[in-house]
Amino acid sequence: MWLIKTITDQTMTAPTAVKGELSARDGTAVSGSGEHKELELCYPYGVVSVPPAGESAVVLPLSDGEVELGVLSRAVGLDEGELMLYSKGGASIVLKNDGRVIINGQEYGNG
Repeated sequence: MWLIKTITDQTMTAPTAVKGELSARDGTAVSGSGEHKELELCYPYGVVSVPPAGESAVVLPLSDGEVELGVLSRAVGLDEGELMLYSKGGASIVLKNDGRVIINGQEYGNG
């Protein structure tokens, strides 16, 4: 018994995250090295999103299925510590380090 466990522990590797393209309109299917369907979506508390098809997403295997962790970010010219929320249609909110808030290009606050 210990021999089988030792061999298994040394030769089996845990599954790793994979990257693929979102293929479902509701963000629950990803095509990459394989097809990943009926995925649960994982976002920070209080944030809900349905990423558009065609975005690059990351899928992580779990003990009871798989979860989509979200889509890969794009470089958007933010400084370290700043935050941007944006939609497919182009709406955006940027929280700047100096206290300014930029909503759809219009600045608020006294940065």
